[in-house]
Amino acid sequence: MAGRWMNLGQYGAEGVPGWVALGAGIERMVTGIESPVDSERGLAARLRYLTASDAGYEAMDRAGIHLTPRTLIAWLAEERTPNRANLTRLDAAYWELRRRNVATDLKRRLNSRGGTRIEINPVDQSRVARPHWRDLSTRTINVRGVWDAAVDAWLAEDETALDAIWDDIITGLGSDYDAYSNVSSIGWAA
Repeated sequence: MAGRWMNLGQYGAEGVPGWVALGAGIERMVTGIESPVDSERGLAARLRYLTASDAGYEAMDRAGIHLTPRTLIAWLAEERTPNRANLTRLDAAYWELRRRNVATDLKRRLNSRGGTRIEINPVDQSRVARPHWRDLSTRTINVRGVWDAAVDAWLAEDETALDAIWDDIITGLGSDYDAYSNVSSIGWAA
């Protein structure tokens, strides 16, 4: 991790580590069922998605859902409703499977046309007194060659790898790269 902001917030600057913003940006690209899991529609859609493939059953198993075929059939037929704990587990299993299923598409979208242009918004210095203010502006950079690794690190929730990838990205900003080790946000359209 770049280190110029070792005491971020000491003078009032606000932001997050760049790798956190990178992971959040990838996460925002994952879409899915809008209805809450405790609604009839939301539960039915999640159950359909999870029971459509072996990967869905594996996701339920990883989420701690261990049930008999009879119980699953009753859930699918809407004869019985899962308890609160199982609803939470079903939602977690759904989103974990959804993230896995969209990873390949995310890589393709982010790598298309030679990479994705991202906008890096520096830390918010609105609460920093003028003598401690740093002259930072929003930067735009075309990111190439790291998206497969970034999506894999995001999927694995590997903070160390995301941090290393963020450092690779910001070195493309030139000598002022370290000023962007923490950011207020990043964005892109992919």
